[in-house]
Amino acid sequence: MNFLSCSFLRSFGEASQLFPSDRDEIVFCGRSNVGKSTLINKLCNNNKLARVSSTPGKTATINFYSAGDYYLVDLPGYGFSKKSFSEKERWGRLMESYFSSSRRIKLAVLLLDSRRIPNDDDIDMINYFIHYDVPFAVVITKIDKLNVKEYQEQISLIKDFLAGSRCTDIFAYSSLDNDSIINLREKLTEVIVI
Repeated sequence: MNFLSCSFLRSFGEASQLFPSDRDEIVFCGRSNVGKSTLINKLCNNNKLARVSSTPGKTATINFYSAGDYYLVDLPGYGFSKKSFSEKERWGRLMESYFSSSRRIKLAVLLLDSRRIPNDDDIDMINYFIHYDVPFAVVITKIDKLNVKEYQEQISLIKDFLAGSRCTDIFAYSSLDNDSIINLREKLTEVIVI
């Protein structure tokens, strides 16, 4: 897969707007402010592709990007406490509709912040994957914020958290390290083509 050919396609804020799945999809999901947009931009080598904001919960739509034979799909972040109840309900409907609509999801990429312990929202996301039989990989973001000991402890904690799940692989990623994005691009391509 050529991530470098990726371009923005469309955004959807309501489940009824989603178009039928007509090609394989790679889905990116995670907590608000975990770095999904930054990761997509780095993977595609285009800093203007996905909107990056310092305000948590800014992405409120499902964003589709065309990448040749694939779509990259950026799901709205979850777990942002300042969202209204109605907004959280809309998010739930959007997620339920997306995962239950027989989409051609080749791989889900769950981003976990290296500085945070996985929580109930992360467990709910993994349960979506398991319930809908979606293979998933985990990307641990912001590893540059940790020292070596903290990094090793967090990797161990996340591996324990994922034990028994259907996680296909765990990747460490820092937006400051070009080698990590090249490695991630290659590894994701390997996972996708299997």
